[in-house]
Amino acid sequence: MKKRIALAGCAHIHTPAFVKMLSERSANFDIAGVWDPDPDRAKKNAEALNAPVCASDAEIWNDGSVDAVVICSETKLHGDLVGKAVAAKKHMFVEKPLGFAAKDALEMAARIEQAGLLFQTGYFRRGDAVFQFLREQIRNGAFGTVSRVRMTNCHSGSLGGWFDSEWRWMADPSIAGCGAFGDLGTHVLDIMMWFFGKPERVTAEIRSVTARYGAECDETGEAILQLPGGIIGTLAAGWVDLANPVPCQISGTEGHAVVINGELFFKSSRVEGADGKSPWTKLPESKPHAFIRFLNALLGAEEELVSPREAAERSIVMEALYAANREKCWKKTGLLN
Repeated sequence: MKKRIALAGCAHIHTPAFVKMLSERSANFDIAGVWDPDPDRAKKNAEALNAPVCASDAEIWNDGSVDAVVICSETKLHGDLVGKAVAAKKHMFVEKPLGFAAKDALEMAARIEQAGLLFQTGYFRRGDAVFQFLREQIRNGAFGTVSRVRMTNCHSGSLGGWFDSEWRWMADPSIAGCGAFGDLGTHVLDIMMWFFGKPERVTAEIRSVTARYGAECDETGEAILQLPGGIIGTLAAGWVDLANPVPCQISGTEGHAVVINGELFFKSSRVEGADGKSPWTKLPESKPHAFIRFLNALLGAEEELVSPREAAERSIVMEALYAANREKCWKKTGLLN
């Protein structure tokens, strides 16, 4: 039996990719309707999905046949839309970040969990074969005592004017809740916390470079995180980078890993053949994109989804990083492992 999905907000830059994924799953899903505060945006995406345009979001919440919603609105609208989805008992995919800041993210997470609804957000990097492998090796002790981890997620969005027109709101922190550092940094923050747990204290230097989107929109940043077990985490993210060749590096007393231009070099005294001299290719299969895993879960498949609490905790840490930058100090996150 087909599931019925509606789009409640189409503003995010990833919307076209989700529309394509939905189109490819027409055998399993019907699109009940598309709504967005911008009628032209709603119409464009509805036409791509051969679906009706909703005159108001109330049409979605009042339609008992709708099983789930995809919320790709501006971040500042998430609280309202998630609240309505919970009240209407709709499962939901909410594009990252879940919250504008810690407070609204925690409130949304609590409501979703209390309602017992399926939830997913766009942390697609968890499905990467390399990150799946590294997480397993960390858990197996292949690195010994991990001393430090470094992760980066950068592109040339500001330099290329990616947010000049259709996606301009994403470079307006009053609507998006953050600039480049929060937008891209949340992906690798998720991986770092997925690997090692919740940081106790954090600090950061976050700033604009070109001021293409105004001085209030940050374009790059570097953070230090005090992770469990004394691990030093460093994290970089930005829209002013021509390349991002080394997205991950992990160092421990018994092992080392570095990803260079998509290839993993892995060395461990505890893993046979792991000498770090050539690319390590004994990797698990990549898992489907986070959005596909949500669709699979709607159909009854067992999928490891990002929990609402996990999504909220990333917003908590990111808020602490921005506060540390403003106040030029270390900030406690308040999270306990």
